[in-house]
Amino acid sequence: MSFDGGTGSVIRKLAKPRTGTVAVLDIGTSKVCCLIARAGRANLDDHNAPAAQPRVIGAGHQVCKGVRNGTIVDVEAAADAIRRAVHMAEQIAQETINSVTVNLSAGAPRSEILGVDVDIGGQEIDEGDLRRIFQQTRTLQQGNGTPANGMPGANERELIHSIPVGFAIDGQQGIADPRGMFGQKLSVNMHLVSASSNAVRTIRAAVQRCHLEIDGFVLSPYAAGLATLVEDESDLGVTVVDMGGGTTGLAIFYDGEMVFADTIPVGGNHVTSDVARGLSTSLAHAERLKTLHGNAIAAQTDEHELIDVPQVGEDEHNPPQQLPRSLLNGIIQPRMEETFELVRSRLDDSGFAPFAGRRVVLTGGASQLQGARDLAARILDKQVRMGRPLRIRGLAEAIAGPAFATGAGLIAHAIENPSSLTMPSPVHQGEPGRLTGRLGQWFREHF
Repeated sequence: MSFDGGTGSVIRKLAKPRTGTVAVLDIGTSKVCCLIARAGRANLDDHNAPAAQPRVIGAGHQVCKGVRNGTIVDVEAAADAIRRAVHMAEQIAQETINSVTVNLSAGAPRSEILGVDVDIGGQEIDEGDLRRIFQQTRTLQQGNGTPANGMPGANERELIHSIPVGFAIDGQQGIADPRGMFGQKLSVNMHLVSASSNAVRTIRAAVQRCHLEIDGFVLSPYAAGLATLVEDESDLGVTVVDMGGGTTGLAIFYDGEMVFADTIPVGGNHVTSDVARGLSTSLAHAERLKTLHGNAIAAQTDEHELIDVPQVGEDEHNPPQQLPRSLLNGIIQPRMEETFELVRSRLDDSGFAPFAGRRVVLTGGASQLQGARDLAARILDKQVRMGRPLRIRGLAEAIAGPAFATGAGLIAHAIENPSSLTMPSPVHQGEPGRLTGRLGQWFREHF
C-alpha cells in the first residue's frame, strides 16, 4: 500500500499562512492553557516570502475542574478556568484577543474515508476544481440526512476536519498536486473526522461565555502531531499517542497527512485515582507520589525503598505511613499497560496499521511518567520517542515539554490553516458498514 505525493501540501498552498497575532486554547481534563503567538513573514518586504517561525508572546494555564475525560461536565467551572487562563496570557502578551482556535478530544471523534469524484471534461485542473471537489464533500455529508427542521438529532455529528489523502486523475493514483494536469475525472479520498454535535456545542458555549469566538476546532492528537513530528516521520509513517489527563488520543500520519484518528477515554488521572484508592491517600498526594516516585515499569529494588504516604482524612500533624515503593508501582503499571494495550487494539482494529510505520511519538502530560516510553515500546513493539514542540519560538522552559504539545500544534494549525477548506457541517452517522466499505475500496486502490 502506498501514497505517492503529499496532498496536504496542496491545501497549504491554497490557504495562505496567517500573519499577525493568533490565540489558541487547549482545554484539557487537568488544565486549560491559552497561548498567544505572533506570526509573520521572514522578509517583511517580500509578500511571497515564507512565514517565519511563530513566537509565543503570552501564555496562561489554569487547573480545570469542569472537565472529565475530555468532556465538559460543568460549563461554568470550565468557563472560569478558560477566563483565568486567557486573562493571564493577555496580561503577559499585552494584547486583547477576540477569537481562539480550540482543541477537541471530546465527542467520540471518528475517522472515515470518503471518495469524491468531479468531472473535469478534459480541461486543465486548477484551484477552482480543487475547491469544487472539497465542496462536494460537504454536499455528500449533508446528503446523509440532515434533519429537515435544521435542529440537531440525537445521532448528529459535526465535521471537524476534511483532509485529502490521495488524488487520482482518470483512475491514475499517486497524484501529488493535480493542478496543471488534464483529465476527464478528478478523484480524491477525503479523510473526514467528525465528533458529537452536542459535545462541540458545549465547548462552544463555554468559550463564548468568556466573550470569545472560535476560529475552528482541531483534534488534539492531530495538533500534537503538527507540533512534534519531523517531516520524514510524517511522510514515512508514524503514530502520535497524546496522553492527557482524561483521554489518550492517537493519530496516524502518513505521506505528510493524518490518515486515521481515535480517542480512548483513559488518561493520567485514572492512574492517579488508582493510586489514591490503593494507598488510601488523597488525590493531591496521589498525584505527587506518582510524579516523584512512580514508574510505569516496576523494579525489584522497589521492594526495599520506602515512601511516605499521607493517609486520607488523617490530621496533617500525624506522621505519614511508610510503604514500599513496589506497592505504588504495582498499582501504576497495570493501568499504564491497559492504556497501551487499548492503543494497540485500536490501531489493529483501524485497518491502518500498514501506514503507522515503526515509530511512535508520545506526547501529553501523562507521557512524562517515568518508564512510560519503555513500556510503550514493549507493548506496541515499536520505536518510541518523546515529542516536544518544534518550530515555535518563545516557549518558556516550563511549557516547552510534551504536556504543551497540543497548544503548540494549535498555533501551527491556526497559522498554516491547512483545513481552511474544511466546511464544518452537521452530519449523521450514516449506515452501518459504510466506513468498512470505504476502507476496503481505499485499500484495493493503494495496494
